[in-house]
Amino acid sequence: MTDLSGELTVSGEARVYTRPVVLLLSATFVLTIARAMALPYLVVYFSQAFGLGVTDIGLVVGGALIVSSVLGVYGGFLVDRFSNDRILLAAASLFALAFAVAFQVGSLVPFIIAIVVVNLSYAVVDIAVKSGIGFLVTPDKRGGVFSMKYTLTNVGYAIGPFLGVLFAKISPGMPFAVSAIIGAGFVAFYSSLGARLPRAGQTERTNQPFARVLVHLVRNYRLVCFTIGGVLSAIVFGQFTAYLSQYLIVTSTPENTYRIINYLVTTNACVVIGLQYLIGSRIHQKNLFRMLMLGMAFFIAGLMGFAHAQAWMAWVVAMIVFTVGEIIIIPAEYLFIDYIAPEDMRGVYYGAQNLSNLGAALGPVLCGFVLSLYAPQAMFHVLSLCVVAASVFYFLGSRRKG
Repeated sequence: MTDLSGELTVSGEARVYTRPVVLLLSATFVLTIARAMALPYLVVYFSQAFGLGVTDIGLVVGGALIVSSVLGVYGGFLVDRFSNDRILLAAASLFALAFAVAFQVGSLVPFIIAIVVVNLSYAVVDIAVKSGIGFLVTPDKRGGVFSMKYTLTNVGYAIGPFLGVLFAKISPGMPFAVSAIIGAGFVAFYSSLGARLPRAGQTERTNQPFARVLVHLVRNYRLVCFTIGGVLSAIVFGQFTAYLSQYLIVTSTPENTYRIINYLVTTNACVVIGLQYLIGSRIHQKNLFRMLMLGMAFFIAGLMGFAHAQAWMAWVVAMIVFTVGEIIIIPAEYLFIDYIAPEDMRGVYYGAQNLSNLGAALGPVLCGFVLSLYAPQAMFHVLSLCVVAASVFYFLGSRRKG
């Protein structure tokens, strides 16, 4: 038999990875590959194509991330107002178009606008996918599906840069063109299959104006606490390669920095891909706060490992510990937002959660400031304080009822 969400049921148990869920996960995987092909090389492209210095590049890249994160709240509002299929297709189409514009333009301002649109449309797709999972998967199975989503995201980020290098050898702008083609191909694929997805939806969609929705978000104590906690934790894991590179440049040689960072990026990807689903599928609403605190403990242990690491093996072991914290925190945050979001406002709640990207943008800035004023190891103590502060806000948000 089939339930209202279109899921096939057998002996009373809902089969989790139905076609609708698989199609949503395919959006995450395919568009992540497309995004990861081009965006990691923005620093080089800005330098080669537009002659920007390192400081200006940092401002542009960080600013694009911040703008897209803030606008993502409105994107989540649109997910709630319209069907997931329509919003996902519209955002994926904008994603492909923006990459095509980035490939074609030769002036700086249109290129920056295109990159903002790429980040924003990707964020809206991500919100639509998470909202769709919330509708299509039973609460006790969502932790596993969110973990699968995060695993596919990391696989995409492992594949994308490798492909980007190959196409960049043909032409510096070629990764943008191929990303546009992949995005357009996904739109065609999803249009033919996704249009027939069951609407999640016997849930009535919100008709409230955006201003009233914003007031509701600000007044939701639990959401505010978890958003602040997410910003603080994203300072620690959002762009860890950036601040570790900053630290190693100060304390080591450039050659050793490149070598260690390569080890750490590979270790992080392998641990996430290997353990994310195994660990994440064991996170559920009843153990949510305990798992959050466990993840925070792993973060602090990993940071202290980095602070005292000398040999490359010590760095790798610390990264394994740190990554386990990341594996726990990501799906746990998804689940908490899913748990507190009203049925008709899932999208805008996930849009608010995306504000944690502000922390990812702030991390390298904060660490650069600390490195310029104090002993290098102090950076890890400041990051540990961010973890403690995030834990306090998670505790406050978890303790409050309703």
